[in-house]
Amino acid sequence: MRLVTYAGSDGGARPAAVVSGAEGDRVLDLGDLAGSVEDLLPDAAALAAARERVAAADPSVLPVFDAAALAAPVTPGKILCLGYNYRGHVPDGVDPTANDPEYPDVFVKTPNTLAGPNEPVVIPPGAIDVDYEGEVAVVIGRRAQRVSLEDALDHVGGYTILNDVSDRAWQRRQSQWALGKCSDGFAPLGPWIVTPDEVPDPQDLLVEVVRDGVVTVSQSTSTTIFSVAYVIHHLSQVLTLEPGDIVSTGTPQKLPAAQETHRPLADGDAVTVRISGIGELTTRFVAAQEAAA
Repeated sequence: MRLVTYAGSDGGARPAAVVSGAEGDRVLDLGDLAGSVEDLLPDAAALAAARERVAAADPSVLPVFDAAALAAPVTPGKILCLGYNYRGHVPDGVDPTANDPEYPDVFVKTPNTLAGPNEPVVIPPGAIDVDYEGEVAVVIGRRAQRVSLEDALDHVGGYTILNDVSDRAWQRRQSQWALGKCSDGFAPLGPWIVTPDEVPDPQDLLVEVVRDGVVTVSQSTSTTIFSVAYVIHHLSQVLTLEPGDIVSTGTPQKLPAAQETHRPLADGDAVTVRISGIGELTTRFVAAQEAAA
């Protein structure tokens, strides 16, 4: 099931499901079941009712799905991210064949970074090295506090896509990454959440990024150092994960040709992150003055 936050006929944001039809996707309103997707995910009865409605729906009588009406699928209380979680992706100067780290490298993106799937990312004035990172984002569905490794995946509400936009110049200026990761709108999220029944193995997904029509990243989640289950288990020992929270699982290293020809993001650029079994998220980048016009 694909869950979205959708602009309803009254203009307000409502939870909905995307239903496949012979003539394209349609949208099924679920606003009578829950006030938001993050309210729907932990409510077993409402979630079951939503599944029944999707299974019984006649797409021909549903409104045509309008991607422009999408907001971020959830509004997370926390966005937790991993650095260097794919084998071969290491800090500058580190041997990519070195032993795996013992623990995940965790950082946060603050609430101001959240952006919907159609919102352009504004390149801050003076930014000289803005970059993209395409990632599988895990959406927490049930409260997770000190959960076991064996039970960790039971707390997953679904999977979506996050572009961990980063200002490398600011990131390199300090040992902590916050100022390089947390400019306004630097976490485009979406377009939807795919529930776990449609993603049977989160460690078997292909993550790709396309820029200027060229694939710059292509690597399977089978090569991550820390699995989704381990990361949820690990994080929940320290802080409580709540429904709607996002755990973004890191980005692969760019392909060698892309590294050699890489240039910072600029006004008018677009980047598409596509992940097998989930979908794709395209983000457009604009200069600050364009956004203010």
